[in-house]
Amino acid sequence: MKNFRIKVLFFLTILIFTSVNAICQEKTNSVEVSKLKVEKKRKKKRKKKVRLPKIDLSHWKVTLPVANKEGKPVEISPPEILDFANNKIAKPYMYIDSTKGAIVFHAMPTNSKTRNTKYTRSELREQMVPGSNSTNWTFKDGGYMRAKIAMQKTTKDSDGKYHRTIIMQIHGRLTNEQRDLIGEDDNNAPPILKIYWDKGKIRIKTKILKNLNATYEEMLHEKAWDNDEGFNFEQEVGFRKFTLEVKVTEGKMVIILNRNEYKVYENIHMRKWGIFENYFKAGNYFQSRDKGAFSKVRFYELEASH
Repeated sequence: MKNFRIKVLFFLTILIFTSVNAICQEKTNSVEVSKLKVEKKRKKKRKKKVRLPKIDLSHWKVTLPVANKEGKPVEISPPEILDFANNKIAKPYMYIDSTKGAIVFHAMPTNSKTRNTKYTRSELREQMVPGSNSTNWTFKDGGYMRAKIAMQKTTKDSDGKYHRTIIMQIHGRLTNEQRDLIGEDDNNAPPILKIYWDKGKIRIKTKILKNLNATYEEMLHEKAWDNDEGFNFEQEVGFRKFTLEVKVTEGKMVIILNRNEYKVYENIHMRKWGIFENYFKAGNYFQSRDKGAFSKVRFYELEASH
Protein backbone atom coordinates (compact mmCIF):
# COMPACT_ATOMS: atom_id res chain seq x y z
CA MET A 1 0.00 0.00 0.00
CA LYS A 2 2.85 2.31 0.90
CA ASN A 3 4.60 1.61 -2.40
CA PHE A 4 1.36 2.39 -4.23
CA ARG A 5 1.13 5.82 -2.57
CA ILE A 6 4.73 6.59 -3.45
CA LYS A 7 4.07 5.73 -7.10
CA VAL A 8 0.97 7.97 -7.19
CA LEU A 9 2.87 10.90 -5.67
CA PHE A 10 5.71 10.41 -8.15
CA PHE A 11 3.25 10.34 -11.05
CA LEU A 12 1.52 13.53 -9.83
CA THR A 13 4.85 15.31 -9.46
CA ILE A 14 5.84 14.41 -13.03
CA LEU A 15 2.43 15.55 -14.31
CA ILE A 16 2.61 18.93 -12.54
CA PHE A 17 6.18 19.56 -13.73
CA THR A 18 5.23 18.74 -17.31
CA SER A 19 2.18 21.01 -17.21
CA VAL A 20 4.12 23.94 -15.73
CA ASN A 21 6.88 23.48 -18.30
CA ALA A 22 4.35 23.40 -21.13
CA ILE A 23 2.67 26.59 -19.87
CA CYS A 24 6.02 28.35 -19.57
CA GLN A 25 7.00 27.18 -23.04
CA GLU A 26 3.68 28.44 -24.45
CA LYS A 27 4.16 31.83 -22.80
CA THR A 28 7.72 32.04 -24.14
CA ASN A 29 6.51 31.22 -27.65
CA SER A 30 3.77 33.87 -27.39
CA VAL A 31 6.30 36.48 -26.32
CA GLU A 32 8.60 35.53 -29.19
CA VAL A 33 5.73 35.73 -31.70
CA SER A 34 4.73 39.14 -30.31
CA LYS A 35 8.30 40.37 -30.60
CA LEU A 36 8.44 39.22 -34.22
CA LYS A 37 5.18 41.02 -35.04
CA VAL A 38 6.41 44.26 -33.46
CA GLU A 39 9.71 43.99 -35.34
CA LYS A 40 7.90 43.44 -38.64
CA LYS A 41 5.72 46.51 -38.01
CA ARG A 42 8.82 48.58 -37.26
CA LYS A 43 10.46 47.41 -40.49
CA LYS A 44 7.34 48.33 -42.47
CA LYS A 45 7.36 51.81 -40.93
CA ARG A 46 11.05 52.25 -41.69
CA LYS A 47 10.59 51.21 -45.32
CA LYS A 48 9.43 54.36 -47.13
CA LYS A 49 7.48 54.13 -50.35
CA VAL A 50 9.34 55.60 -53.33
CA ARG A 51 7.20 57.93 -55.47
CA LEU A 52 8.17 59.50 -58.78
CA PRO A 53 6.70 62.62 -60.41
CA LYS A 54 4.42 62.21 -63.44
CA ILE A 55 6.50 64.47 -65.67
CA ASP A 56 8.04 63.73 -69.06
CA LEU A 57 10.92 66.14 -69.70
CA SER A 58 11.45 65.12 -73.33
CA HIS A 59 10.18 68.51 -74.56
CA TRP A 60 11.55 70.82 -71.86
CA LYS A 61 14.87 72.49 -71.11
CA VAL A 62 15.72 74.01 -67.73
CA THR A 63 17.42 77.28 -66.81
CA LEU A 64 19.21 77.17 -63.43
CA PRO A 65 20.24 79.94 -60.99
CA VAL A 66 23.92 79.19 -61.49
CA ALA A 67 26.31 80.69 -64.06
CA ASN A 68 28.50 78.88 -66.57
CA LYS A 69 32.05 79.90 -67.56
CA GLU A 70 30.70 82.69 -69.76
CA GLY A 71 28.67 84.09 -66.87
CA LYS A 72 25.34 83.04 -68.40
CA PRO A 73 22.73 80.86 -66.66
CA VAL A 74 23.32 77.13 -67.01
CA GLU A 75 20.76 75.46 -69.28
CA ILE A 76 20.15 71.73 -69.68
CA SER A 77 18.22 70.57 -72.76
CA PRO A 78 16.98 67.17 -73.97
CA PRO A 79 18.29 64.52 -73.92
CA GLU A 80 20.67 65.50 -71.05
CA ILE A 81 17.80 66.82 -68.93
CA LEU A 82 16.32 63.31 -68.74
CA ASP A 83 19.19 62.42 -66.39
CA PHE A 84 19.00 65.64 -64.33
CA ALA A 85 18.80 63.66 -61.06
CA ASN A 86 22.43 62.58 -61.58
CA ASN A 87 23.66 65.97 -62.81
CA LYS A 88 25.90 67.56 -60.15
CA ILE A 89 25.20 71.10 -61.39
CA ALA A 90 21.43 70.61 -61.36
CA LYS A 91 21.15 68.76 -58.03
CA PRO A 92 20.96 71.80 -55.70
CA TYR A 93 18.32 73.53 -57.85
CA MET A 94 16.25 70.78 -59.50
CA TYR A 95 15.87 67.41 -57.81
CA ILE A 96 13.38 64.62 -57.10
CA ASP A 97 11.61 64.38 -53.74
CA SER A 98 10.81 60.65 -53.81
CA THR A 99 8.76 60.81 -50.59
CA LYS A 100 6.33 63.29 -52.20
CA GLY A 101 6.57 62.17 -55.83
CA ALA A 102 7.61 65.59 -57.11
CA ILE A 103 10.38 67.55 -58.80
CA VAL A 104 11.55 70.39 -56.55
CA PHE A 105 12.63 73.65 -58.19
CA HIS A 106 14.86 75.66 -55.85
CA ALA A 107 15.69 79.30 -56.66
CA MET A 108 17.38 82.18 -54.86
CA PRO A 109 19.10 85.46 -55.80
CA THR A 110 22.41 84.83 -57.58
CA ASN A 111 24.48 86.51 -60.29
CA SER A 112 23.01 84.11 -62.84
CA LYS A 113 20.34 86.28 -64.48
CA THR A 114 18.76 85.94 -67.91
CA ARG A 115 18.62 88.93 -70.21
CA ASN A 116 16.12 91.73 -69.43
CA THR A 117 15.52 90.66 -65.80
CA LYS A 118 17.06 91.16 -62.37
CA TYR A 119 15.64 87.90 -61.01
CA THR A 120 16.90 84.32 -61.16
CA ARG A 121 15.08 81.10 -61.86
CA SER A 122 14.99 77.33 -61.79
CA GLU A 123 12.45 77.04 -64.60
CA LEU A 124 11.51 74.80 -67.51
CA ARG A 125 11.10 76.12 -71.05
CA GLU A 126 8.99 74.19 -73.56
CA GLN A 127 10.77 72.88 -76.65
CA MET A 128 8.39 71.51 -79.28
CA VAL A 129 11.44 70.11 -81.06
CA PRO A 130 13.75 68.72 -78.32
CA GLY A 131 16.95 70.72 -78.10
CA SER A 132 15.71 73.62 -80.25
CA ASN A 133 14.04 76.97 -79.42
CA SER A 134 13.17 77.69 -83.04
CA THR A 135 9.85 75.83 -83.31
CA ASN A 136 7.03 77.42 -81.33
CA TRP A 137 3.25 77.94 -81.54
CA THR A 138 0.70 80.71 -82.04
CA PHE A 139 -2.69 81.27 -80.46
CA LYS A 140 -4.20 80.06 -83.73
CA ASP A 141 -2.34 76.75 -83.29
CA GLY A 142 -3.65 76.55 -79.71
CA GLY A 143 -2.04 75.14 -76.60
CA TYR A 144 -2.80 73.41 -73.32
CA MET A 145 -0.70 73.18 -70.15
CA ARG A 146 -1.66 71.49 -66.89
CA ALA A 147 0.31 71.11 -63.65
CA LYS A 148 -0.15 69.87 -60.10
CA ILE A 149 1.95 72.09 -57.83
CA ALA A 150 2.64 72.98 -54.20
CA MET A 151 4.77 75.65 -52.61
CA GLN A 152 7.14 73.70 -50.37
CA LYS A 153 8.84 76.59 -48.66
CA THR A 154 9.50 80.29 -49.18
CA THR A 155 11.08 83.06 -47.14
CA LYS A 156 9.53 86.32 -45.94
CA ASP A 157 10.48 89.92 -46.62
CA SER A 158 11.24 92.61 -44.03
CA ASP A 159 7.50 93.24 -43.61
CA GLY A 160 6.86 89.61 -42.75
CA LYS A 161 5.18 88.83 -46.08
CA TYR A 162 6.04 85.74 -48.10
CA HIS A 163 8.22 86.27 -51.16
CA ARG A 164 6.41 85.53 -54.39
CA THR A 165 7.45 83.52 -57.42
CA ILE A 166 6.19 82.90 -60.95
CA ILE A 167 5.21 79.25 -61.37
CA MET A 168 3.81 79.20 -64.93
CA GLN A 169 4.14 81.43 -68.02
CA ILE A 170 3.35 81.84 -71.68
CA HIS A 171 6.24 83.74 -73.20
CA GLY A 172 6.17 85.51 -76.55
CA ARG A 173 8.81 85.10 -79.23
CA LEU A 174 9.68 87.00 -82.39
CA THR A 175 10.26 85.05 -85.56
CA ASN A 176 13.57 85.73 -87.27
CA GLU A 177 11.75 87.86 -89.86
CA GLN A 178 10.02 89.92 -87.14
CA ARG A 179 13.30 90.35 -85.28
CA ASP A 180 15.05 91.66 -88.40
CA LEU A 181 12.10 93.89 -89.30
CA ILE A 182 12.37 95.90 -86.07
CA GLY A 183 16.16 95.69 -85.83
CA GLU A 184 16.38 93.63 -82.63
CA ASP A 185 19.39 91.47 -81.81
CA ASP A 186 17.39 88.63 -80.25
CA ASN A 187 13.99 86.92 -80.60
CA ASN A 188 12.66 87.96 -77.21
CA ALA A 189 9.06 89.21 -76.92
CA PRO A 190 7.01 89.95 -73.77
CA PRO A 191 5.24 87.20 -71.77
CA ILE A 192 1.50 87.26 -72.43
CA LEU A 193 0.86 85.30 -69.22
CA LYS A 194 2.50 85.18 -65.80
CA ILE A 195 0.98 83.08 -63.01
CA TYR A 196 2.29 83.88 -59.53
CA TRP A 197 2.21 82.13 -56.18
CA ASP A 198 1.64 85.35 -54.26
CA LYS A 199 1.30 85.23 -50.46
CA GLY A 200 -0.60 81.94 -50.60
CA LYS A 201 -2.87 82.91 -53.49
CA ILE A 202 -2.71 82.50 -57.27
CA ARG A 203 -2.33 85.78 -59.16
CA ILE A 204 -2.46 86.31 -62.92
CA LYS A 205 -0.85 89.06 -64.97
CA THR A 206 -1.25 89.52 -68.72
CA LYS A 207 -0.49 92.12 -71.39
CA ILE A 208 -2.60 94.82 -73.00
CA LEU A 209 -1.83 96.78 -76.16
CA LYS A 210 -1.35 100.47 -75.39
CA ASN A 211 -2.52 101.70 -78.79
CA LEU A 212 -5.24 99.56 -80.37
CA ASN A 213 -4.56 101.27 -83.70
CA ALA A 214 -0.86 100.34 -83.70
CA THR A 215 0.54 98.95 -86.95
CA TYR A 216 1.85 95.42 -87.30
CA GLU A 217 5.45 96.61 -87.01
CA GLU A 218 4.68 98.81 -83.99
CA MET A 219 3.05 95.89 -82.14
CA LEU A 220 6.25 93.86 -82.43
CA HIS A 221 8.06 96.22 -80.04
CA GLU A 222 7.99 95.35 -76.33
CA LYS A 223 7.22 98.99 -75.44
CA ALA A 224 3.90 98.70 -77.33
CA TRP A 225 2.54 96.46 -74.56
CA ASP A 226 1.68 97.23 -70.95
CA ASN A 227 0.78 95.13 -67.90
CA ASP A 228 -2.88 94.75 -66.99
CA GLU A 229 -4.10 95.36 -63.43
CA GLY A 230 -3.87 91.66 -62.57
CA PHE A 231 -6.35 89.15 -61.17
CA ASN A 232 -6.40 87.06 -57.97
CA PHE A 233 -8.31 83.79 -57.64
CA GLU A 234 -10.51 83.76 -54.52
CA GLN A 235 -9.38 80.49 -52.95
CA GLU A 236 -6.17 80.41 -50.96
CA VAL A 237 -3.86 77.52 -51.85
CA GLY A 238 -1.23 78.22 -49.19
CA PHE A 239 1.26 75.36 -49.03
CA ARG A 240 -1.24 72.72 -50.17
CA LYS A 241 -1.37 70.95 -53.55
CA PHE A 242 -3.31 72.69 -56.29
CA THR A 243 -3.94 72.18 -60.00
CA LEU A 244 -3.58 74.83 -62.71
CA GLU A 245 -4.71 74.56 -66.32
CA VAL A 246 -4.04 76.98 -69.17
CA LYS A 247 -6.06 76.69 -72.38
CA VAL A 248 -5.24 78.82 -75.41
CA THR A 249 -7.19 79.15 -78.64
CA GLU A 250 -7.31 81.90 -81.28
CA GLY A 251 -8.09 85.19 -79.51
CA LYS A 252 -8.78 83.49 -76.17
CA MET A 253 -6.94 82.39 -73.02
CA VAL A 254 -8.48 80.52 -70.07
CA ILE A 255 -6.80 79.82 -66.70
CA ILE A 256 -8.42 77.28 -64.35
CA LEU A 257 -7.60 76.72 -60.67
CA ASN A 258 -8.56 73.37 -59.11
CA ARG A 259 -11.25 72.89 -61.75
CA ASN A 260 -13.64 75.25 -59.95
CA GLU A 261 -12.37 78.80 -60.57
CA TYR A 262 -11.95 80.23 -64.05
CA LYS A 263 -10.47 83.40 -65.51
CA VAL A 264 -11.26 84.00 -69.18
CA TYR A 265 -9.44 86.50 -71.41
CA GLU A 266 -11.27 86.96 -74.70
CA ASN A 267 -10.73 90.48 -76.00
CA ILE A 268 -9.03 92.69 -78.56
CA HIS A 269 -5.67 92.32 -76.78
CA MET A 270 -5.75 88.52 -77.11
CA ARG A 271 -6.62 88.83 -80.80
CA LYS A 272 -3.82 91.31 -81.42
CA TRP A 273 -1.36 89.00 -79.63
CA GLY A 274 -1.89 86.48 -82.42
CA ILE A 275 1.06 87.97 -84.32
CA PHE A 276 3.55 86.39 -81.91
CA GLU A 277 4.90 82.89 -81.48
CA ASN A 278 4.81 81.48 -77.93
CA TYR A 279 6.13 78.80 -75.62
CA PHE A 280 5.13 77.51 -72.18
CA LYS A 281 7.28 77.87 -69.06
CA ALA A 282 6.91 76.24 -65.64
CA GLY A 283 8.93 76.11 -62.44
CA ASN A 284 10.27 78.66 -59.98
CA TYR A 285 11.04 82.16 -61.29
CA PHE A 286 11.84 83.78 -57.92
CA GLN A 287 10.79 87.43 -57.58
CA SER A 288 13.18 88.78 -54.93
CA ARG A 289 16.76 89.96 -54.57
CA ASP A 290 16.63 89.98 -50.75
CA LYS A 291 19.72 88.54 -49.12
CA GLY A 292 19.16 84.98 -47.91
CA ALA A 293 15.78 84.72 -49.67
CA PHE A 294 14.70 81.56 -51.54
CA SER A 295 11.75 79.41 -52.43
CA LYS A 296 11.20 75.74 -53.23
CA VAL A 297 8.30 74.72 -55.46
CA ARG A 298 7.12 71.13 -55.97
CA PHE A 299 5.77 69.95 -59.34
CA TYR A 300 3.97 66.61 -59.07
CA GLU A 301 2.55 66.62 -62.60
CA LEU A 302 3.21 68.65 -65.74
CA GLU A 303 1.96 68.25 -69.31
CA ALA A 304 1.74 70.40 -72.44
CA SER A 305 0.08 69.73 -75.76
CA HIS A 306 -0.96 71.45 -79.01
